[in-house]
Amino acid sequence: MTVTTEYAAAKVNLSLHVGSVKANGRHDLQSLVTFSDKTVSDKLDAQPSTSFSLAVEGPYGRDAGPAKDNLVLQAARALNQALGGNAPPLAFRLTKNLPCAAGIGGGSADAAAALRLIIRAHGGDRVMELAREVAPGLGGDVLACLIGMPGMMSGEGEVYEPMLGVPVLPAVLVNPGVACPTGDVFAAFDASGGEMREHPLPKAGRARDVEFKDYLEAETVNALQASAQTLVPEIGTVLNALKATTEVRLTRMSGSGATCFALFDTLHEAEMAAKALTQAHADWWVAATMLGGG
Repeated sequence: MTVTTEYAAAKVNLSLHVGSVKANGRHDLQSLVTFSDKTVSDKLDAQPSTSFSLAVEGPYGRDAGPAKDNLVLQAARALNQALGGNAPPLAFRLTKNLPCAAGIGGGSADAAAALRLIIRAHGGDRVMELAREVAPGLGGDVLACLIGMPGMMSGEGEVYEPMLGVPVLPAVLVNPGVACPTGDVFAAFDASGGEMREHPLPKAGRARDVEFKDYLEAETVNALQASAQTLVPEIGTVLNALKATTEVRLTRMSGSGATCFALFDTLHEAEMAAKALTQAHADWWVAATMLGGG
């Protein structure tokens, strides 16, 4: 039987500006988002079947939880419902290479990959429109992961505008293997009186040279980083280790943690840094990648 494949790239928040908690308990945000290449991704295969199903394997397969609760099946069922029950049923096989609950949108990326596989199996522009409509209800990162291009996320994640000017960025991603519950991080941010900080967009042309990294460092932040680091001190350990690598340009946490990233000027520098970090911290998940279009 024909097997089709989609890669679920890691989502990296180059910036994350967060507003005060709203009446619904959620937060508005502004985030400049980009994606890993497929060498640092989950992989989702699908083949025709009589009903939707999911098998999970890979290094982090056990951490993904019961298959029946996985966002892959939730996404498939949501799009099937939007199509009036006419989505072609698929048997999914997820190879979970990315750490779970790590601030890099792994589950959201998997859900987006499922939507793309159904779009390919069904065909038609209307299916893509419906997928974009159901994506925000599956999670704040799913729409961004569905589009899969660098861009600006806003609202509660339901607004995503691709930005073609964001450059490809050599990077290292590191996760210390420690849980960093999103709800607790946001609660700590709220308790600290956190408010939205203005998020300027990169100026025209700046995305094509080294000034882009300077812009990120000088004009943007991850508003959740301090709160997450207080709850999970290992994040500080990771950031310090990244800052100590050779030729590093910028270090920051992604999302609500605990994954952190470092930007470099060349992929060779990123790969050398990743090698050194792996040797020094064998229990960490470490990956060099080119951040850009997932």
